[in-house]
Amino acid sequence: MDLTIVLQAGVATGTVLLFATIGEIFAERAGILNLGVEGMMLIGAMSAFSTTVATGNPWLGLLVAMLAAGLISQIHAFITVTLQADQVVSGLALTFLGTGISLVLGEGLSKAGTISLLPKFSIPLLSHIPLIGPIFFTEQSVLVYVGYLMVPLAWYYINHTRPGMHLRAVGEYPAAADALGINVFFLRYFYVFVGGLLAGLAGATISLAISPGWFSELTTAGQGWIAIGLVIFAQWDPLRAAFGSYIFGALRRLILDIQGPTVILGFSNPFFYNPYLGFFLEMVPYAFTILVLVIGSREALRKRLGAPAALGTPYIRGERGL
Repeated sequence: MDLTIVLQAGVATGTVLLFATIGEIFAERAGILNLGVEGMMLIGAMSAFSTTVATGNPWLGLLVAMLAAGLISQIHAFITVTLQADQVVSGLALTFLGTGISLVLGEGLSKAGTISLLPKFSIPLLSHIPLIGPIFFTEQSVLVYVGYLMVPLAWYYINHTRPGMHLRAVGEYPAAADALGINVFFLRYFYVFVGGLLAGLAGATISLAISPGWFSELTTAGQGWIAIGLVIFAQWDPLRAAFGSYIFGALRRLILDIQGPTVILGFSNPFFYNPYLGFFLEMVPYAFTILVLVIGSREALRKRLGAPAALGTPYIRGERGL
């Protein structure tokens, strides 16, 4: 097994996590915890696949996927922002809803045959840089390169622009933001929508770039839950999110390769004949995610990690507090 190939594939797989994680960062920075990422990703994957099957245009499939996931995210926004219901319960319900809708509407798509995919290409000069070039800039999907651009743009937007300052204010001190004339309710709706758009983009990346050619309930394989854990791991920072996403992407690819009858760094794979190890390795990313979520649930530690102060707290105009 060539380590460069594993890392190259890990970057591609990590792009799925990157889009979903950055989308959740925007939502949580606005004070809204959305556990419906998995459901929105499934909606995106199904919409992208079915639209591309029907039209033969993967770019249109990408657009439909983002809009579909963005629209379904507004159900969560309405329940949590307008009705001020529990965000955890609403997010879980959104995952169940998105999963159910995608499986009903996507029935039979796995037999639809081959579809047109988004292009892959290498970047001249950069692809020839030793070590880095073959991993990051050689025969990657156009969406991988979009991910490279999105990370610094999201970081700059959140930390160095006036709209980003408003976003942080809404997530930290919504009452103070409201007193300054910032529309707290609108911004929370808007950034939940942005999170939905990026979750749909993540799902479409699976269907049209990373694992194309089929759709089922296993399409996302729990990556939405990993993205939620990565938000805490990244401390709500897009730069750290990129690091975590690519590491997890490489780990997922390594888990797949290590279970096959292949050669690892010049040696015969010693794990191929042990079925129990495969199950254990597949469990590692999710066990890590659960650990991160447990740690993040502790209030004192959450503050130390830099979680938005108003995360998960409904804003009621006129009440004192956050």
